[in-house]
Amino acid sequence: MLAAEETSDPFSTEAMLPPKPALRMGGAVGDPCAEAMPNRALDLLEVVNFALCNNPQTREVWASSRVQAAQIGVSKASYLPSATLSASDNRSKTGSAASVDQRSVGITLSYLLYDFGVRAANLENARQLLTAAIATQDSTVQTVFLAAVQAFYQAQATFAALDASLESERAAKESFAAAQARYSAGSATPADKLQAQTAYSQATLNRITADGNLKNAQGTLANMLGLDANRNVLLVSANKSAMPDDFDSDINTLIEEARRRRPDLQAAAAQAKAAEASAEAARAAGRPSISLTGKADQSSSSGINSHSSLVGINLNVPIFSGYAPAYRVRAAEAQVDAKNAQLERLRLQVALDVWTAYQHLTTATQSLRSTADLLNSAEQSERVVLGRYKAGVGSMLDVLNAQSALASARQQRIQSTLNWNISRASLAQAMGNLDADLLNYLPDAENKQLGMNKQQ
Repeated sequence: MLAAEETSDPFSTEAMLPPKPALRMGGAVGDPCAEAMPNRALDLLEVVNFALCNNPQTREVWASSRVQAAQIGVSKASYLPSATLSASDNRSKTGSAASVDQRSVGITLSYLLYDFGVRAANLENARQLLTAAIATQDSTVQTVFLAAVQAFYQAQATFAALDASLESERAAKESFAAAQARYSAGSATPADKLQAQTAYSQATLNRITADGNLKNAQGTLANMLGLDANRNVLLVSANKSAMPDDFDSDINTLIEEARRRRPDLQAAAAQAKAAEASAEAARAAGRPSISLTGKADQSSSSGINSHSSLVGINLNVPIFSGYAPAYRVRAAEAQVDAKNAQLERLRLQVALDVWTAYQHLTTATQSLRSTADLLNSAEQSERVVLGRYKAGVGSMLDVLNAQSALASARQQRIQSTLNWNISRASLAQAMGNLDADLLNYLPDAENKQLGMNKQQ
């Protein structure tokens, strides 16, 4: 019985809450949360959904929203009457007199008729705090969403970097073999052989570093999914990013849209309104209240039964409480000023976030175009120079310079692709519009498993 009362929800406050954090696609909640990590490679959509379902941050804000929803039930309960049942059974004895048995049973009913706005203000405060909690939940979901996207693409980028370092190591080994062959034939100097060997050793060191970076990225991804860092998460590989279309958006429009959509700004606005309601409740607390009371008693003493009942209206008028109510009002009004200042500060921060994310995306888009040309020219240059050296024309220094330029171009291409993907998601998050629809515009995933557990 007690457990049923503790879990009951007569005011249906749970219905005021949004669904638990999960991806939404086309207005519908995505795949249900998996109880365990699937034994297969995950695409970006699955990684984000798993993070939203299992990351402790989303579970924490969901629980916080439930706490605040319950506070609405507490506030609504003040509009209902209260009843108290009392019972006693006593035996008393004085001196040599016989003992006296006394029994009584009574019930008291109380109903607050009017309190000049205290209950209404408290209820409004609870509602605004619930709105703030829901908006905070949305903001946290967007933060976890962005972090999951970043972790996914960081893992992809580090794997691509390992792939590139392996290719550079292979090319350096080939150059070393060519230098050795020419040295054995007497057409190359010992300096050529030593330079090629040094470059090969450096390429091997770069590959070892890239492998370590990949393992760190894997641990970060697992942590974001609510797993231990040593859990291996398999990912499908993403196609190379297609060249983005030109975009030209009015930054002022983006900022205004962000101010309408950002959940953290909505949470701050709701908290400001809750502070206003709290100030009104503090002012109303010093006003009179009117209550209806009723009481019925039945008592028995030494076999004599008696009954009594009482119905009345009580008027409670606060006269003096040591200036405490006045200071409570002052504190509540100051809290309103503080919340309004926080709201204004966040409005300015939203504009800065959108501006910064937009400029990062602009730069990343330009870099993505530039690195495509850079990589193409570096690949052609390396093939030509190495071919010339193998044919006995050209120097080892030219080969090493070309291979170094190619390795650098590959790394810059990988980094620019990562920056572009992250910048798009960051701009969407800055505008409060990060959802599953965005993932549809990011590079499509192939049904090809990354060798995230590849043995070196």
